[in-house]
Amino acid sequence: MTTPIRPTSIADLEALVGQELGPTGWHVLVQDDINAFADLTNDHQWIHVDEERAAAGPFAGTIGHGLFTLSLGPAFMEELMAFDGFAHSLNYGYGKVRFPNPRPVGSRVRMHATVTEVERKKTGSAQITTTQVFEAEGIDKPVCVAESIGFFTEHGAEV
Repeated sequence: MTTPIRPTSIADLEALVGQELGPTGWHVLVQDDINAFADLTNDHQWIHVDEERAAAGPFAGTIGHGLFTLSLGPAFMEELMAFDGFAHSLNYGYGKVRFPNPRPVGSRVRMHATVTEVERKKTGSAQITTTQVFEAEGIDKPVCVAESIGFFTEHGAEV
């Protein structure tokens, strides 16, 4: 497992632009987690939850929800970067999000991230864009690529 980096200033974040972080540890996709995600989101499409029907479908088994994979991003980012050096950090949203390849049940996924932009806002605050690439073991294409946008405020900065 990667030791997280510990930036404590906007300048530290700016120094990370273009640097790839990771990979994270592996996360295994199990059917019970797919079913729990389906229950939480009320997305019970058969390709995710009907194991018998999915076995005869295009992927020879169930696949995880793309949004389930995306939802691993915050926890994976904490493996790569500790945010405790800031007064606070907030998930501001996402830019472009794509799911280039399905993620089959039983697959292992991990994430690499690259800080792609740091935009200073007011004194001591910045908007950070990080490109997150989720790769599944044995699959050539990523299963998710997302532009995650966060907002960071240094200790002592005006909010």
